[in-house]
Amino acid sequence: MVTEKSTKSNIRLYALAAAAASTGAIGLGAVHFAQPRASTTNGAAAPHAVNVTVSVPTSKKITEWDEYTGRFQAIDSVEVRARVSGYLTEVAFTDGDIVEQGDLLFRIDPRPFQAELDAAEANLASADAAYQNAKAEQERGGRLVERQALSKEEADRRVRALLQAQAQRAAAKAHVDEAKLNVEFTEVRAPIAGRISDNFVSDGNLIVGGAQGGTLLTRIVSLDPIYFEFTASEAAYLKYVRLDQQRQRASSRNAANPVFVKLIDESSFAHEGRMSFVDNQLDPSTGTMRGRATFDNADGVFIPGMFGHLQLVASGEYEALMIPDSAVQTDQHEKFVWIASDNDTAERRRIEPGPIAEGLRVVRSGLAADTRVIVGGSQFVAAGTPLSISQEEPEQTVQANIQ
Repeated sequence: MVTEKSTKSNIRLYALAAAAASTGAIGLGAVHFAQPRASTTNGAAAPHAVNVTVSVPTSKKITEWDEYTGRFQAIDSVEVRARVSGYLTEVAFTDGDIVEQGDLLFRIDPRPFQAELDAAEANLASADAAYQNAKAEQERGGRLVERQALSKEEADRRVRALLQAQAQRAAAKAHVDEAKLNVEFTEVRAPIAGRISDNFVSDGNLIVGGAQGGTLLTRIVSLDPIYFEFTASEAAYLKYVRLDQQRQRASSRNAANPVFVKLIDESSFAHEGRMSFVDNQLDPSTGTMRGRATFDNADGVFIPGMFGHLQLVASGEYEALMIPDSAVQTDQHEKFVWIASDNDTAERRRIEPGPIAEGLRVVRSGLAADTRVIVGGSQFVAAGTPLSISQEEPEQTVQANIQ
C-alpha cells in the first residue's frame, strides 16, 4: 500500500537524481569546450612575442645649437626735448611715421628769439665800430711815439683801450652766435632716423626748454639694423669659454658667430643675424651673462620690445648618433630606451641624451651605431619580453621627424 508520505519521498529522490545528472552534463560540456593552453616542456605557459618596430641610430655630422629667449631692442633710442622755452606753434609729423635724420618735428614761436638775435647783431656792430676806432687810435699813437710827439703813458692807454674793445667785440659776437642757436632751436628736428611715437604736446602749449627738465615732446627709435638681447646661464658661458680654449668654437666676444631667430607666430628659425656683444661681467643677482646679436631689419618686421626665440651655435661640427625623441623614456632622473637584444628580447638601456638636431634626439653615450632601438611598440614591452621585430630605416625616421 502506497501512502502519501512515501510518494513525496520518491518524488524528492527523483528530483535530486535529475539535478545530479544535469550537473554532470554541464561539467562535461565545460571540459569539452575549454581551449587548450600552450605549454613549455615543463608545462608552464609561454609568453607571446610582442610586435615592435626597431631602427638603428642615424649617424650624421651636425653642429649643435643652443636656444634662448629674448627681446629686440633699438640700437638708438632718443627722447626728443626742446632746448628753448616758448609756445609750440607747429607739429610737423604724423604720429608713428618713419622720419629721417634732420626732419622738422616741432616749431616753437621764433619771434622772441629773432628779436634777441637782432639786438645781439646791433651790439656786435657797435662793438666792432668801437674796436675799429681803438685800433686806429693805437696805430696813430704808435707813429706819434716814434716822433716823440706822444707820451709813453698815453700810448699804453691806447693799447689797453684797443684790447678792451677787441674783447667787447668778441663778447658781442658770442652773443650773436648764441642768439642764432636759439633761433635755430625753435625748430626741433629729428636727431636720428627711425620710427617716431606720437606727439606728447599739442599746439599752443608752453614748452620748457633747457639741458635739464626740458619738456618731453616725443620719442624716436631706430629700426634698421636692430639688436636682439638675451641672457645665458653661467654654465653655458663656461661651456663657450672651454670650446674657445679648445679651438672648437670661437668666442662671440671675438667672432661674429651666426644666430637665427624665430618670432612667436613662426615655426622655424628663418631670420639670420650675428653676435655683436657679450657683457664683461655676470649679473650677480641672476648669475647670467648678457649677450646681444644684430639683425638687418629692412622690412621693419622687428620692433623694439618684440619677443623671440634665438638659436646660437653651440659646438663645432662632429659625428653624432641620433634617434627619434619619442623613443627616449624617463625613470625619475634617468633617461633610457628599449632596445632589441641579440636574442630578440627587450632590454632597457640607459643613455645620456643631447639636444634635438634635425628633428632627432642626439645620444651622447649609451648606444652604438648598430644598436636596434625600439621606436614603435615599446609601451607593451618589459625586460626580457620576446619580440617580433620589423625593421625601420633610419633615413625614413629622419624624414618623418623633419616633416
